[in-house]
Amino acid sequence: MKKYIAIIIILISISSYGEQDKDFALPELGDRVSGAVSYNEEKIIGKEFLKQIYSQAPLINDPLIQEYTELLVYKLSEYSNVKDRKFTVLLIDDDSLNAFAAPGGVIGVNGGLFLNADNEGQFSSVIAHELAHLSQRHFARNVLSSKDNSIGSSLTIISSIALALITNNPNAIAVGPALLQTQNLRYSRLFEKEADRVGFANLVRAGYNPKSMGEMFENMNNLKRLSGDTPPEFLLTHPLSSSRINDALNAAEGIPVDKTKSDSLEYSFIKSRLRILYEKIPSQSLRYFNSLMQQDNSDASIYGLSLAYNLNNNFNESLRLIDLLIKKYPRNLFLTTTKVEILMRAGELDKALKIANSALEISPKNYPLSIVKARLLLEMKNFLGSEKIIKEQLLRRNDDPQLWLLLSEIHRGGRNIISYHQSKAEFYLLLGQNEEALSQLEFALNLTANNFLISERILTQITEIKKIIKSTKGL
Repeated sequence: MKKYIAIIIILISISSYGEQDKDFALPELGDRVSGAVSYNEEKIIGKEFLKQIYSQAPLINDPLIQEYTELLVYKLSEYSNVKDRKFTVLLIDDDSLNAFAAPGGVIGVNGGLFLNADNEGQFSSVIAHELAHLSQRHFARNVLSSKDNSIGSSLTIISSIALALITNNPNAIAVGPALLQTQNLRYSRLFEKEADRVGFANLVRAGYNPKSMGEMFENMNNLKRLSGDTPPEFLLTHPLSSSRINDALNAAEGIPVDKTKSDSLEYSFIKSRLRILYEKIPSQSLRYFNSLMQQDNSDASIYGLSLAYNLNNNFNESLRLIDLLIKKYPRNLFLTTTKVEILMRAGELDKALKIANSALEISPKNYPLSIVKARLLLEMKNFLGSEKIIKEQLLRRNDDPQLWLLLSEIHRGGRNIISYHQSKAEFYLLLGQNEEALSQLEFALNLTANNFLISERILTQITEIKKIIKSTKGL
């Protein structure tokens, strides 16, 4: 699993260990860079990249973690020079430390990044660094420095990297063009330092502790020493030199920290959620959080222990603890959503629905709670109600394959077979699996009988997909 993402961002951040660092002024990013790869071309590359990720990498399907990470990315982007602030945030289901940025506004975060960051500031420093890769157009500048700077070349690189990921064969990258040759990697270390400098400045402007980046680098360095021959994945694509650590620590000197942001409750809760997620033995999670409670009795420890009891089917104790937190933070929808999840698992579906409805009256568009309610209604076999929620969410998240997959499950449960095949087709299209999407629509077409409007709509989709398939085969 750890190999899925390890080399994806070689396009942006691969470095040469033998190269000497040197300071330089930030470049003017103008027409010359856009001439190598335009913003529109980056979006095209990003879409192809996403198809590979969606079809190959395991993702964390947790709306609470998803919303938190998305909001953090968008907040940090307000302090950056990223031109297009429409992002796709991917949560990679991997407990190793890694994060990446790809053309077209793709930001990827491993679950392990949360676990290896001591606080929200450290976590945010990595996100700020990745946003700097985007704002400084490092991908386009890599292409500009290559001998072959065509959009076709860039797409070939994406494909070759995907092949390496799928086959678990890093040598497959060799089929890519000159961008990956040694002579074109000499700027990479400079790009890393540039991303550090720009990311650090943006992190401070966002109100986080200026020491956060240096502290995170030190954490990474400690992990590197402990890991021996298998360093954290992030360090394979972002090699960490002593000068980078020192630069980050020195930059923080003299900057006041008295008014910097403290950890949000949500960040500490997410760390607990992920510890539960990656604990293979349920009883171990109970031992871990009981031990933690004896040390600090913090909100995060109480939250984690509640989840651990839930995982071990002690629902009464799980609800008692979550209620303690809700009493302390009555307006916190993160906690309310968690309580709904616990009640669902306990089989208290009517009670869960009542709480969800009450909370959604206050915040009707809340994404995590809406998704949890949709899953709850699906379990209660209220297919129309569940379908309505997901369709409302798709108005804002039309490119989310997990939503289309959930919608297909709802349609199947409600025996709406035509819609089931249509939504499944949308799911496959986002994965780049055009043949599978075509098959789903052909199944749907055969079921339309004399419904002219639906059949015409499906026929139009079939025609478009056939064109795509034909073009990709070079016919």
